[in-house]
Amino acid sequence: MKAIRFGRAAAVLSVAAVALTACGSDNPSGTSNGNTAPSGSNVSGQIKGIGASSQKAAMQEWMTQFQSANSSAKVDYSPDGSGAGRKAFIAGGAQFAGTDSSFKDEELASVKATCASGIIEVPTYISPIAMAFNVPGVKELKLDSATAAKILRGDITKWNDPAIAKLNSDAKLPDLAITPVHRSDDSGTTENFTDYLNKTAPDVWKDEKAQAWPSSLKGEAAKGTDGVISTVKSTEGAVTYADESAVGDLGVVAFKVGEEFVKPSAEAATKALDASKPKHEGSKTDLALKLDRTTTASGAYPAILASYQVFCSTYKDAKTADTVKAWAKYVVSEEGQKAAADAAGSAPISSELSKKATAAIDTIKAG
Repeated sequence: MKAIRFGRAAAVLSVAAVALTACGSDNPSGTSNGNTAPSGSNVSGQIKGIGASSQKAAMQEWMTQFQSANSSAKVDYSPDGSGAGRKAFIAGGAQFAGTDSSFKDEELASVKATCASGIIEVPTYISPIAMAFNVPGVKELKLDSATAAKILRGDITKWNDPAIAKLNSDAKLPDLAITPVHRSDDSGTTENFTDYLNKTAPDVWKDEKAQAWPSSLKGEAAKGTDGVISTVKSTEGAVTYADESAVGDLGVVAFKVGEEFVKPSAEAATKALDASKPKHEGSKTDLALKLDRTTTASGAYPAILASYQVFCSTYKDAKTADTVKAWAKYVVSEEGQKAAADAAGSAPISSELSKKATAAIDTIKAG
């Protein structure tokens, strides 16, 4: 896989089986796939994260491996959505947050009450967002972003609409009503996908990117990645957007990029990231990225998300600081990124970005 170059480009689930089972099985299982556990660091604290459901499968694998190597440590993660994760972290209700959108300026100001010396924000999970559908007999469709936007807005109401048929002459499209399904919770996946639609089909998708789905649009709503995927699986004619790792056997859309149609994949996500730049130029601790949605590079899939984990620069006690640091360093390591790629199909961050993220994490301290 082509490396993601930083500067031009980059990237409560309990470990207990009961909590994982309660979250459903739409995402990959996150089993070890032969990965070697990280070297133990003799940490013994308990930490909690809340946030992006897109990272669920990767989180399961990271927690399994980390706790296998650090038997006295425990990590819990609740995939309640990016917005919930950032709010909980800002309020001091979690030691770290998972989020599919980086912290906004007003959030950076608010979090100082909890993290007085600032935050560490590092990409940990790079993945394509799939437009997934349940149409009997159809497993792949080709769409340009304008047609996709019309489908999700409810402007196109049948799967055999001429606009869809024109792009898919070989598909047997039924006279079946389309049911758009969107996230009911504030979601970084929603923000990234609406950003893609707004940037690539501005004449159709006039709404600015947002964590909340436009309230003016009709359709079904469901909470979290598992919720929207479950709804689509049980509803013929339904369509949604979700992390590609979660779609299972649903049909997926290949988006028109330049003169070709590209399906979501880790490789295609990596190519789309080639045009990405740092959001905070010069910062050594906030490694958020600006994503290029309008790239026409061959093989690129620009409907992607860069999901982050966010930590305080300083924690009140050494045990928590040491456990957070050990956890974070494993997640961004080559070993941790391979574990996520095997479990969830994500695109590993580059070795250069891994080094930058590790250096940022190394500044975490107690005080």
